[in-house]
Formats: sequence, structure tokens, C-alpha cells
Amino acid sequence: MTLQHKKVVVAMSGGVDSSVAAALLVEQGYEVIGIMMRLWSEPGSEESNRCCTPDAMALARRVAARLHIPFYALDAQEKFYQVVVNYFIDGYTQNITPNPCLACNRQIRWEYLLNHSLTLGADALATGHYVRLRESSSGNIELLRGLDLAKDQSYILHILSQEKLAHALFPVGEFTKPQIRELARKFNLPVAERPDSQDLCFLAGGDYRGFLARHVPQLIQPGPIMNLQGEIIGQHKGLAYYTIGQRKGLGIASSVPLYVLSKIVEQNSIVVGPADALGQSELTANHVNWISGQITTQAFRAQVKIRYKSHDEWGVISFIENDRIHIKFDRPLRDITPGQVVVIYNNEVCLGGGVIETPGLQS
Repeated sequence: MTLQHKKVVVAMSGGVDSSVAAALLVEQGYEVIGIMMRLWSEPGSEESNRCCTPDAMALARRVAARLHIPFYALDAQEKFYQVVVNYFIDGYTQNITPNPCLACNRQIRWEYLLNHSLTLGADALATGHYVRLRESSSGNIELLRGLDLAKDQSYILHILSQEKLAHALFPVGEFTKPQIRELARKFNLPVAERPDSQDLCFLAGGDYRGFLARHVPQLIQPGPIMNLQGEIIGQHKGLAYYTIGQRKGLGIASSVPLYVLSKIVEQNSIVVGPADALGQSELTANHVNWISGQITTQAFRAQVKIRYKSHDEWGVISFIENDRIHIKFDRPLRDITPGQVVVIYNNEVCLGGGVIETPGLQS
């Protein structure tokens, strides 16, 4: 944690992590301001959006009052819809599986909220993410995995730059989740036992398929399911309902488990096959961000994650052009999905990452 910051805005959610982050900063002597963003929800579902329900807002206010810090609500509903919800919809329109948390962290939390914090005279924005910061021997700020690897969130924060990290604090990254709950009890915070939110906030606990059916019904067009021989063996409910590697929900009787291998937009069809046909040993990615700010043009070996909860995999990263890279893995992986994020590590240090374009090498 960098200590030169004096005045800090904490992004509060009414959850235990951001609440303890605020309490730790107060305890360490910072001037702390709590801000909670009001994010967009479908009309009629405002009570179910875990990020900013009236109940969550009330809890955040109670935490701020307990800590004797000012608290403000920031209306980000229109911005959130334009950036995050449209990103989600556009991704499925383009037949990829988007990661809206990526757009939210890049443009809402670490752009919109950070800029708002700086205009208030704050030196830094603090969040309840489980990551750590460290100054390298070259003077750069490194983003490290959280001490609690089960809660580590460096995967989603690979989008941060040196400029952003210079204004970032992550107080909970040095603790495990059980320790954070214990600290919440120590600080007598009313959120100590509040469960973690797991779902996409704007879905308000609902299924993304229903959301897409309501907002972009043209995506929900039934079509054929084919095997590797090109034979039609079933019918799907709409391409947006399926992702690469999916097994459940195919509705096909088979002597062996079948998985989604690919989606063919031009034919509105899905190709399925056995697990041994699913693996891919390489991918290309675009919109790559290198946290150090330095583009690496020489090929190198590193650890790679292709999903937030996936294990590290070893591979060789090669520069293609501008913000595009190619990764060749040591072994085939089953869940390489266009639209999802690939993140690169040197042990505990997050080097950066980008958005998966396609399995294989694309020129």
C-alpha cells in the first residue's frame, strides 16, 4: 500500500470488503470519504441489484456513520447503462461471451469514479478488491495477487495502468476473507456477516438469458445443433444461450457427454462433440494492457489464466502487433472462449491481459 496519499475516497457497496477497507484506512490515519454509486437496474428490479439496493445503500451509510466519515451517493445509472449494459448486449450480438465486469472496472470504477474522486481533492481511490501493490526495482508499481488466493481479484484488475495505480489503494489485499470478517466484527460494522455477491449486478439475481430475451429478442432464434460430421442432431434455443465448452442444456440424448465446440453465426448453428474434441492449445487476444506500460515484443513464457476461477496454465506469449498477442499453451485447454479475458502472470505479479479473440492463430 502506498503511504503518500492523505485524502482517500473509498468505493463503498454495503459489503464487508469495502466497509473494512474504509475502516482500515480510518485506523491508519487517512482522511476518508465514502462514495457509493447508484448503478442501472431494469425497471422494477431495483430492490434486487446487489450493488446498490436501498438496503445496501442504507448499510453503507450506517458503516460510514460508525466510522465518522462523510458518505455520498453518486448517480452513475446512465453512464453504467451506456458502458456496461451496452457492452454486455453488444458482445452477445457479436456472438461472443462478454465479461461486463471488465467494462465496469475499466470505465466506471477506475475512470468515472476515480476522476470524480480526484475532483473532490482526493489523492487516491480505495476499493475492497483482494490485490496488493508493490514498487518494483525500476520504480514501477506492480499489481500482485491477493494474499488470499481463493479471493484474488487481480484477474479483473489487469486493466489498470501505472497512472491509475498511482491513485489506487487496496487495503484488504493483505488479508484473508476470514480475517476481513473478523476485522469487521472488531470494528463493530453491521456488515460482518453479509454474504458475498456472486451474480452480475444488473441482472438482479435473474438469468442472463431472460435479460437478453427481453432486451434483444432478435438474438433468440432457434437453429440446428450439428455433430462433427455435419449431421443435425437437435435444435438450440438461440446462439446467445450457449458458450464454448457448455455441456448442460443441450437436450440431446447421447451415449457420451457432448459439449459446445463452436457457434456458426452465418448458419445460426451450433457444433457439438465429445470432450476430446474440445481442447485448444493456442489463442489470440486483443485490447491487451501491459500494467508496466511497456509493450513486450520478445516471446516469453508465463503463467496464464483464461477464466477468473481457472488455474494457472503455462504458455508462450508472442507479440503480434499493437495491442494483440498470441499465446501457445503447454497443453490443450477446454474453455478458451471469445469475449472472455486472458490474464498473464509472473508468479504473484500480474503483468496484464486482454480480450480473447479466437482460439488458434488469427492473422
